[in-house]
Amino acid sequence: MEKLKQRWGIESNFSIVIILIVFALTGSSSLKIARPLLDYVGFTRELFADDWYFSILYWTVRILIIFPIYQILLVAFGWLFGQFEFFWNFEKKMLSRLGLGFLLK
Repeated sequence: MEKLKQRWGIESNFSIVIILIVFALTGSSSLKIARPLLDYVGFTRELFADDWYFSILYWTVRILIIFPIYQILLVAFGWLFGQFEFFWNFEKKMLSRLGLGFLLK
């Protein structure tokens, strides 16, 4: 816990617990929201043949669609749990490392 507190610049163990809860909720929620959204637009596994390269295509597109949902939910849940500043800075750092930092300027 001390390494996380030092790395993230957090002082209390309670904040770390809240941050870990937000990460868990965000991951689960983004998957739960993505499935009906993808079904609504007609993007289902049944559209693709059973060949391995179609599976890779399906999962690649699915992850690319889930990614923005996750980013939005991360900041939203962070705000709801009172950790907006941490998650906003986390978001900016993550997007800049992925080469998408221009989206936040």
